[in-house]
Amino acid sequence: MQISAPSDRVKKREGSFVKNRQIKRVLVILSMLSLVFILTACGTGPVTQNSTGFWDRYVVYTAGQFVIWLANLFGGNPGVGIIAFTLIIRILIFPLSYMSIKSMSKQQEIAPQLKELQKKYSSKDTETQTRLRDETQKLYASAGVNPVMGCLPIVIQMPFLIALYQAILRTSSLQTGTFLWMNLSQPDPLWIMQILATLFTLGTSVLSMMAQPTRNSSSWLMMIVSPVMIFVFSITLPSALAIYWVVTNAFSMIQQLLIQNPFKIRREREAKAQAEKEKERALKRAYKKATKRRK
Repeated sequence: MQISAPSDRVKKREGSFVKNRQIKRVLVILSMLSLVFILTACGTGPVTQNSTGFWDRYVVYTAGQFVIWLANLFGGNPGVGIIAFTLIIRILIFPLSYMSIKSMSKQQEIAPQLKELQKKYSSKDTETQTRLRDETQKLYASAGVNPVMGCLPIVIQMPFLIALYQAILRTSSLQTGTFLWMNLSQPDPLWIMQILATLFTLGTSVLSMMAQPTRNSSSWLMMIVSPVMIFVFSITLPSALAIYWVVTNAFSMIQQLLIQNPFKIRREREAKAQAEKEKERALKRAYKKATKRRK
C-alpha cells in the first residue's frame, strides 16, 4: 500500500481547512437568504401606524415609510426610493465591510504561518488539536484577524432586506408602485433585473477570488453558488428586491476595487515573485563564482 508523504498529508489538511471555512460562508449566505422566506411568513396583512407588534409596527412600517419618504425626495418614484434606501444601508455598513475585507486580506497574509502550525500540530489526538486551536487563535489575535468578520456584513444586511421585502408587500402605496417597466411587487417580466443582479453578484465573486493567492474547488463553488442563488430568488421574488441586489452588488464591486483591488494585488504579487526569482538567481551566480575561485 502506498503511503502519502508527510507534506502531501499536510497539504490535504490545509486544503480541508480552507475548504471548510469557505463552505461555512456559503452555508451562512444560504441560511440568511432562507430567512427571507421564513420571517416573511410570519405576517402577511397590511402594515399601518396602528399595527401591533415590534416587527410590524417599528420595523416593517418604518422601513416602508422611509422608502416612501426617500421616494418623495426624488419625484415620488418608489423605485428610486429603494435605490436610495439601499445606498444608505451600504454606506452605513461600509466600516464593517472595510474591516471584513481587510480581515480576509490579513488571513491570506498569515496563511504560511497557519500552515506551519498545522504541520507542527498534525496529530489528530484531542490534546494536539486543542493546542492547534489555541495557537491559531493566538495567531489571529496577533495579526488582528477576526474570522467572524467575513460574514458579518451579510448578516447585518439581512434584517434590512427582510424589512424591505415585507414593506413592499404590506404597504399599500408600495404594492402599486412602479419603476421603469416593472411593478415593484412582482418579478421583472423582462428578466433584465434578474440578469443584472446575477452578473453583479458574479462580478463581485470573481474580483474577490482574484485577490486570493491560491484557488481551490471550494473557491470556484463559492463563485458559482452565490450568483445562482441570487438568480433563483430574483425570478420568484418582487422586482424591488432585484433592484436592491443590483445596487448592493454594484456597490460591492466598486468597494472591492477601491479597498482591495485584485488587479493591483496580482501585479504586486507577480512583482514580488519575480524579485524572489532574481534574488535566487543572483545567489546561484554568486555561489558558482565562489566555487570557481576555490578551484
